[in-house]
Amino acid sequence: MNAYDIPAEAVSLSEETIKKSRFITLLAHTEGVEAARAFVQQVKAQHPAARHHCWAWVAGAPTDSQQLGFSDDGEPSGTAGKPMLAQLMGSHIGEITAVVVRYYGGIQLGTGGLVKAYGGGVQQGLKQLVRKQKVPMQAFTLSCDYAQLADIERLIARFDGQLLNCEFLDVVSINLALPPARIEGFTQNLSDISRGGLHLLPVKQ
Repeated sequence: MNAYDIPAEAVSLSEETIKKSRFITLLAHTEGVEAARAFVQQVKAQHPAARHHCWAWVAGAPTDSQQLGFSDDGEPSGTAGKPMLAQLMGSHIGEITAVVVRYYGGIQLGTGGLVKAYGGGVQQGLKQLVRKQKVPMQAFTLSCDYAQLADIERLIARFDGQLLNCEFLDVVSINLALPPARIEGFTQNLSDISRGGLHLLPVKQ
């Protein structure tokens, strides 16, 4: 899986009044669907008097269609959640949720007006958003002797990996994660320092 952008800051906020209705757009970094749902609930709790809390999320990588979601929350079908999701997908940002809160002002906007208000709110919010890059990691396990642990720790750091945890039994059982582009080099070096005695085992996701 390739690297992708995610929000660097928790929330970006933009606000707009259209024909007396107040639209507030909130964006947040949400890793996974549960985190996305929790953010939507948090916004609803912050704005209990609002008429609508429309939302859309790309809860995983931008290319992962299994982690997309949206809701019109009572607005006419297709006028809120879908245009919001279209803006998120067009930005190629992952792990992001957008919620647009509407305080109804008594004047109907029509289908086109709603699409513009909800999609435009997310578009403006995205312009304010600070991004950072996420490099997906692949998980592995590795067993070694106690005497080899220091060398392996140095190797993990050298190849931009993460030492997740160690279990100390008769041998040391290591859980680690590596960027996909660094796996081949790490494996070769591991073989060199252990004379072919140590092997990475992928963790099935």
